Amino acid sequence: MDEGLLLLIVGGVLAASIVVALGATGAGVPSLVVFLGLGMLLGSDGLGGIEFDDADLARKVGVVALAAILFEGGLATSWRRLREVAVPATLLATVGVVVTALLTGLAAYALFDLSWLESVLLGAVVSSTDAAAVFATLRFTHIRRRLARTLEAETGGNDPMAIALTIGLIDWIEKPSYGIGDLALLLARQLGLGLVIGVALGAVATWTFARLPHSIGAFAPVASVAAGALSFGVADVIGGSGFLAVYLVGLAVGSTPSRFRRQLVAFHEGLAFIAQVVMFVVLGLLVFPHELGSVALSGLALAALLVLLIRPVAVWISTALSRFTARERTLLGWGVCAAPSRSCSARSFSPRTFTAARRSSTLCSSLSSSRRSCKERPWNGSQRSFRSSRSRRGQSRLRSKSAISAPST
Repeated sequence: MDEGLLLLIVGGVLAASIVVALGATGAGVPSLVVFLGLGMLLGSDGLGGIEFDDADLARKVGVVALAAILFEGGLATSWRRLREVAVPATLLATVGVVVTALLTGLAAYALFDLSWLESVLLGAVVSSTDAAAVFATLRFTHIRRRLARTLEAETGGNDPMAIALTIGLIDWIEKPSYGIGDLALLLARQLGLGLVIGVALGAVATWTFARLPHSIGAFAPVASVAAGALSFGVADVIGGSGFLAVYLVGLAVGSTPSRFRRQLVAFHEGLAFIAQVVMFVVLGLLVFPHELGSVALSGLALAALLVLLIRPVAVWISTALSRFTARERTLLGWGVCAAPSRSCSARSFSPRTFTAARRSSTLCSSLSSSRRSCKERPWNGSQRSFRSSRSRRGQSRLRSKSAISAPST
């Protein structure tokens, strides 16, 4: 293909993607669905007539695009915001993915002519919430802050889990000697190595971006792209999850106070948009509507079950586990009163109890396990305010004791 014609097609697709994205945003339709439809329209069964059936090339494009999207998702957030939702997000990204894959596999086994392992493999493929879809939707959706943060953190972790599960199930199908132990070992290796590489290279990136001189500010996006590519490449080469590593490095860079942070966020947001367009247009080119007639009805039934039943059940199980683990945690060892009239001690409590206590502006003054009455007093949530309040009360008690013990004249 002539270079000029190739650039004309690329420019036309990007221009069309901007137009359809604006229209989709105004209509309340996810833009990624429109990009997928644009790819189908350009495909061999559509008006474009582009013949494309190279699944391996589509996989490579998808891997690079998803890595760019995950890096931008981590860059646009910060660890300080995600720290309070780390436990529920981790459970959703691990337990939620496994439960979704198993339940979807059970439904696929009943709907399609597949073996049990092939059905679970199909469930693993669709078990994760797409990072591109979630990050793009959260930019234009106003939901509760805690829920948005949970979705951000969960989306960054469920893709690595689903991909590792998919790879393990493919090996299980192809190798008769493969078993559940090998699958568990693969998951542990993928997630463990991805976590270690992401944390290590994230620390290096944090140190580097905090010390970049202003004179090379124009090259800061090049350094961030290099950090993302190196993190994915190193983790993938040694057998870890490159997607988890690249998300953690992006999270580390986004959490680093730097004069270049706003510039990097703007650059990678545009790069992630291009990655979304390319990935979903290529996936749309791989769809051949004339071949979907035999499985279209069963596929729609599986999609309906996944959205209306399977995914809510997986979320409920993960949330229940999160609440169970929350009861075993304490916050800085402080005992918290849920009501001013109740006695309070330093005990474990759930985040919901702590939120209720903050709203009622009550905090227990006891740091030991002894039971004391909890008096209502204003508290703005800071440890300094609490310590100063305790100090003032201690001084007032000393003055009262001195007044009582002083001899009368």
